[in-house]
Order: sequence, then structure tokens, then C-alpha cells
Amino acid sequence: MTQSLQMTRPRGHSHLEAQQRYGNLAQPLTLAAMSLGFAVVQLDVTIVNVALNAIGASFSGRVASLQWVVNAYTVSFAAFILSAGALGDRIGAKRVFSAGFAIFTLASLSCAFATSIGMLIASRVGQGIGAAILVPNSLAMLNHTYHDERGRTRAVALWAAGASVALTAGPLIGGALIQVFGWRSIFLVNLPIGAAGLYLTWRFATETPQNRRHALDLGGQTAAFAALGLTAATLIASGARGWLDPWVLGGAALAVLAFVAFVTVERRSTQPMLPLGLFANPGFAATTAAGLLINTAFYGLIFVFSLYFQQVGKLTPWWTGLAFVPMTGACLATNFVAAPLSRRIGPRAVIIAGSVIMTLGCLSMLPLIGAGSYAILFPSFIAAGGGLGLVVPPLTAALLGSVDKSRSGVAAGVLNSSRQTGSVLGVALLGSVLSRAADMDLGMRATFLISAVALAAAVVVTLCGVRKPQSAGKSGH
Repeated sequence: MTQSLQMTRPRGHSHLEAQQRYGNLAQPLTLAAMSLGFAVVQLDVTIVNVALNAIGASFSGRVASLQWVVNAYTVSFAAFILSAGALGDRIGAKRVFSAGFAIFTLASLSCAFATSIGMLIASRVGQGIGAAILVPNSLAMLNHTYHDERGRTRAVALWAAGASVALTAGPLIGGALIQVFGWRSIFLVNLPIGAAGLYLTWRFATETPQNRRHALDLGGQTAAFAALGLTAATLIASGARGWLDPWVLGGAALAVLAFVAFVTVERRSTQPMLPLGLFANPGFAATTAAGLLINTAFYGLIFVFSLYFQQVGKLTPWWTGLAFVPMTGACLATNFVAAPLSRRIGPRAVIIAGSVIMTLGCLSMLPLIGAGSYAILFPSFIAAGGGLGLVVPPLTAALLGSVDKSRSGVAAGVLNSSRQTGSVLGVALLGSVLSRAADMDLGMRATFLISAVALAAAVVVTLCGVRKPQSAGKSGH
């Protein structure tokens, strides 16, 4: 009995000891540390896109190499996020969160001093692993730090708002840094953020209880990373080789085998990283699929527009970052109205409305590309970003509302993983379509159509799977 208590007792000072030692500073400074962790992750989702042209020029990299600069981060982020949350439950979220911040910071330093495109891509994998660790464990730490529901809700709202600001500001900050200091500076900016986050976590955060019975699903983790990595590699290779190339077909076959292996492992595991039974709930399955489809369209478009603005429009990194402000700014603005609007008309209606707005934004770009004026794209960009801002909060709420509260942590992890997987697919697929096109204007139009199809599919799965709140079923299995 004594041994069992020692195994589950949190190490480091307790919440009460922290309050006695630091007064009222412990909670807000822990929140600051967790917010820095989530913000730096979101910052690196968008800040790199405006650097792609400069990175390509520095290393003579082709589109496929630039796709991997983006996707190396998102593949490892998507593949490891579920295991990272389980690891925090097993040995303590503070310890794991701190390790994640250290990994992310050191990988950022490696990115900044990369001497080849291969070294940069490998360092981006390290960043993605750090990001996968930071996101679920920062949320677990907030849940442990704030004991009353009102305080916890407010803390999570601030945590999410900081990340939204970072995501929005990423292209603008990146453009300014590249213009003045060069592309390596976008990675060096992570160093003071990492140092501050690590210090605040070490000094003010309290450790969470350990649950040694929470096993890690290493077989499922390996299969998930293989399936996602092989899928990205196949899509990227198709841009250079074509869909009927033997290597591309072989990669596709291996990706399918890896996916089958993942599903098989998860079905047989007593503690799977992804409980497949959750997908028996139509609401859960639909919101997960919608998140994947929406991110496929949105982040794929950000990638191709980053190249288009700089290679065809001849915009500098600063002006490229500025060009994304209407899209990211609209996303941030509509984030604030999404929650009250969902309470008024229901999350299902808001998800559909946001997806339709994004679809129309994509379709409206078709006749405008190549017209020679950025200004005419302005309304389309606002529609794309504003639609995304409307979708994400109710999508998250609908997914969490479709499962029992005891499974909310796993459900949130699945949604994050599916959205990052969508980002991987979007960059790989749209980037390959762009590189295969006879000219860039034709390629851009093809990417708009693909994005519109993905978004229309999100509308369909939402209509079919997401129910109105009063009739939504709960699934705890």
C-alpha cells in the first residue's frame, strides 16, 4: 500500500506548497508557461511558410524538399500527440512538458544552424515531436492547476486565445524577421520563448499525479508514424514522378499496409493509443473527419499561396506575410463570435456555415488567379479565414459533446491528431498538384478545386453525422 502511494504521489512541490511559497503568482505564471508552450507550437505551424522561398534559394531545394520542410513537423506532431499525452499521465505532465519544451527549443536551434536541407528536415521532425509533447501536457497541467470549473474554463480560454494570436501573427512575424535577419531567425526566435517557458514551468508549476498502470502503445505508435510518413512521402513523390511511377505505387501499397497494421494493433491492444470504438459514434466520426478535411484544404492553400506570392508575384517575405493577414485576421475575429453563435443556433449549423463560406471562398479564387492584382483576392481570403474561425470552436465542442466526459482527453487528442494529419495531406497533395501542372496559374486553379471538394465533403459528413445538441447521444465506449 505504501509503495502504491509513493508511485502515484506527484513529485516536486504540491499545489498548496506552491501557493504558500509564491502567493497568488503560481497559477497565472503556470498559465503563462503553458500558454507559451501552445503558442510556440502554433507559431511554427504558419511562420515557416513565408520562409519557403528563401529556404529553397539557400539550399537549391525543389518543391518536394519544401513540402518536407513543412510536413516533417506536422507528420511527427500528428503521429506522436496521442502517445505524448499518455506519457504525461504515466510519469507526470510537468516532467514531460519540460522535456517537450527542451526538445522543441534544441530542435529550433538545430534548424537555425542547418547546413543542408536534409539537416533542416530532420530538425523539423524534432520540433514536431516537441510540439506533440507540449500540447496535451500543457492542457493536463492547466486541469491540475485550476481546481474550480470557472477558473479552469477561463484559463483554457486564455491558453487557446494566445495560440490563436500566435497562429495569426506567424506569417507577419516571419516575414519581418526574414526581411531583416534572414530565414534562420524564424527558428532563433523560439529560443527565448523556450527559455522563459522552461523557467516558469520549473519554478511555479506543480507536478501531476503519476499513473504507472497507464501503458504506452508502442506498436500502435510505430505503425501510426509509418502510415502517416509513407502517405506523405507517396503524395510528395507523385509530384515529381507521377501517379503511375513504380516507386509511388510501391509507397502507396506500403502506406496501406502500415495503416492496416495500425488498425490491427489498436483492435488487439488492451490500452490502445486510439480507441477505435469511439468511431462507432456517428458524431465523433463525423467531427474527426470534418477536422481532417478542413485542414487539408486550409493548410494546403497556405503552402501553395506562399510559393505563388513569392515565385510568381515576386513579393518579399514581409509582403508575403502581410498578404496572409486578411485570412489569419478573419480567422481570429470569427473565433470570438463562433461560441455565442453556436449557443444560439447550435454547433452543427455553425460548422456547416463556416465550411460553406470556405468552399465559396475557394471557388471565388478560380477566375481571379493570374489577374495581376492581389486586391481582388482580398474578399476570398477573408472568406477562407473567417470560415475556418467559425468552424474550429463548434467542431471541438461537438466532438467533446459526442463522448462521455471520462473520454474527453482522448477525444481532444484525436481531433488534434486528425487536424494535423489533414495539414500533412493538404501540403503533400496540393504541393504535388502544383508541381505537376503545366504552369503555376493552372496548378493553383487545380488546388482551389481540390480544396473546394474537401470542404464540400466536410459539409456532407457534418450534415450526416453531427446531430443537434438536444438529440446528441453519448458514448463512453
